[in-house]
Amino acid sequence: MKPGNWSQVTEFIILGFPHLQGVQAFLFLLLLLIYLTTVLGNLLIFLVVCLDFRLHTPMYLLVSILSLLELGYTAATTPKMLSNLLSEKKTISFSGCLLQIYFFHSLGATECYLLTAMAYDRYLAICQPLHYPTRMTPALCVKIAVGCWLGGLAGPVAEISLVSHLPFCGPNRIQHIFCDFPPVLSLACTDTSINVLVDFVINSCKILANFLLILSSYVQIICTVLRIPSAAGKKKAFSTCASHLTVVLIFYGSILFMYVRLKKSYSLDYDRALAVVYSVLTPFLNPFIYSLHNKEIKEAVRRQLKRMGILE
Repeated sequence: MKPGNWSQVTEFIILGFPHLQGVQAFLFLLLLLIYLTTVLGNLLIFLVVCLDFRLHTPMYLLVSILSLLELGYTAATTPKMLSNLLSEKKTISFSGCLLQIYFFHSLGATECYLLTAMAYDRYLAICQPLHYPTRMTPALCVKIAVGCWLGGLAGPVAEISLVSHLPFCGPNRIQHIFCDFPPVLSLACTDTSINVLVDFVINSCKILANFLLILSSYVQIICTVLRIPSAAGKKKAFSTCASHLTVVLIFYGSILFMYVRLKKSYSLDYDRALAVVYSVLTPFLNPFIYSLHNKEIKEAVRRQLKRMGILE
């Protein structure tokens, strides 16, 4: 299309769940309950780790950073989804859409890096326990966390820059539950092959590389644990990894199928379902996974509640 024959779209309409129009109020209450639980659960873990000096170890500091990250990760999309469920005009400005994509992907990339760092922490603790105190120091833990955040925030800059220069002349209906690269690219009035290729390469390097590093860490962890002679020792070693491994499988299990694919077209219902898993359910489940399977965190919560006079 020649320049001058189109008018730039200034806002998008997010369709969300068009097949569930009759239960919008129920979906709003359900999503609101999940979001509030997500915020309170992750905030509780973050505060407990910060306030309890017994949890000031690299493993729990990384867990607290993950909880803080989840607060921002869900805030990037869920409040707007809640607003759209109650609003007749489900619109978002062009710049607001790009900002939502940026923060969602940058915080998602930060989570990828952080989960990899947590796998490395478990690898050192189990495979090289004698060197763990000298290698995984608090200073290194802080550097790793800062590196994860900086790497994540820089991640989607190239993709956002490319999308911002695309012509959008209509239609402006996003077939998704929030702004994301695939549904937005499908609305562009020009060939987006370069964008799809760049998106595929960046996501492949970012997601697959981190997933393979985590997988490599756990292969070595499993080999080390299997060499432990006692069953009690094996159980104790595996228990320190169970929560992290569960989060990794849920998170990567959905984003690998969503973002590591070289195509522009996609199944709308399939992508909406995956989006719910990695944008809503994973942050919601994380506090339960880390608290229900972790004796130290549960005891720390009890200590803080007793200190506040809530428990006797």
